[in-house]
Amino acid sequence: MKNVLVVAAHPDDELLGVGGTVRRLADQGVCCRAVIVGEGISARSENRADADSHEIDKLKEDARKAARIIGYASIGFCGLPDNRLDGMELLDIIKMVGRSIEEYKPDTIFTHHHGELNIDHRIVCEAVLTACRPVGGYGVDRIYAFETPSSTEWNYTYAEPFTPNVYFDVSKTLDAKIEGMRCYQSEGAAFPHPRSPEALRALAAFRGSNVGVERAEAFIAFREVYR
Repeated sequence: MKNVLVVAAHPDDELLGVGGTVRRLADQGVCCRAVIVGEGISARSENRADADSHEIDKLKEDARKAARIIGYASIGFCGLPDNRLDGMELLDIIKMVGRSIEEYKPDTIFTHHHGELNIDHRIVCEAVLTACRPVGGYGVDRIYAFETPSSTEWNYTYAEPFTPNVYFDVSKTLDAKIEGMRCYQSEGAAFPHPRSPEALRALAAFRGSNVGVERAEAFIAFREVYR
């Protein structure tokens, strides 16, 4: 991997799903960037127009602070409606994601798992897979789906369970993920919430136990091309 792009639905997803892995890759000299599709937080208002623009700006600033801790070279914001992506034309979202892919030309993309409870997560996954169709002279070699605590495990239908087959050892970088999450003042939660530091450490320990390491982040490989 030389050029990684993380495409996430909301601010903090780029840490929750892949923060320890990005810190590890950045430490190894890999260029890692993040693109956040939805604005976040505005769905907590009755109407999007009622959302506090200052809170949205504060969330972006929190994301930038967290990105510096995790090691992202850049973090971009598309500003689409929070938890309302199903009310948009999918093609518009695909084109927006596609422009980021064309700009950064990643060899590897991390994004959401399609079987999550959150509708925005599912749509972002579909947009990424569509934008990464292997046509033309450029193609993404690797596409991985991450799990998002407080969404993946809450989809009780299990129509598309998260069954990882790729693991990254984050034993040395999990602390950076926890520290980065503390930057998100509006998104943190106390134990036993899945986004709490204790729960994130427990999940990393569980995923590590799956493959015999102390701490890990787990992924599903959608595509792996070795040239």
